[in-house]
Amino acid sequence: MEETIPGTQAAQIPQQRGVSLLDAAVRYTEERHWDVFPGTWLEASDGTQRCSCGDPACAAPGAHPARTDWAAQATGSATVARGWWQQRPTASILLPTGRTFDAIDVPETAGFLALARMERMDLTLGPVTLTPDRRMQFFVLPGAAAKLPELVRKLGWSPLSLDLEALGEGAYVAAPPTRFGTRGAVQWACRPTPANRWLPDVEELISPLAYACGRER
Repeated sequence: MEETIPGTQAAQIPQQRGVSLLDAAVRYTEERHWDVFPGTWLEASDGTQRCSCGDPACAAPGAHPARTDWAAQATGSATVARGWWQQRPTASILLPTGRTFDAIDVPETAGFLALARMERMDLTLGPVTLTPDRRMQFFVLPGAAAKLPELVRKLGWSPLSLDLEALGEGAYVAAPPTRFGTRGAVQWACRPTPANRWLPDVEELISPLAYACGRER
């Protein structure tokens, strides 16, 4: 059964139910050849869900690295991933950026506006995540983080004036169905399919993304 995400245009995105974190992590390694690594998880404490890191003020409860060497830990081995999530079935699924993809992170409202413009422009999209903290991440070819500032300047914007960030080497994204505290789970706004196995370059998407973020300033 599918359930929709509450709020504005997010109601158009069906929540993906019934997929375990283990199955999803293995699928990402096997079908997309993405590296994965287990992050923190949620623990019940006094009737509330808290991050396993123990910080009551954690900014991303249940959805951040559990170790400082996470970048070296990340693997594309389905066998290793299966073993990790068999040991810790509730661990978040984190994907390092700067390897097989970078991600362009924008506010949810700007992301939906950009998606509508991209559809009218008939642009090819890669996977896009929608997070419970109202952010969207557009997967693009690696190297976007280095290109982004100059691309934004060419469009007439100051890179610091837009709520738009490229996540590249040394960063990561949380993958569905990872949960963020009590706010819900990460979802696919555009799910991975054979049709979007080949990712777009950031140059192809930056115009509608920058326009949408400019509208949301």
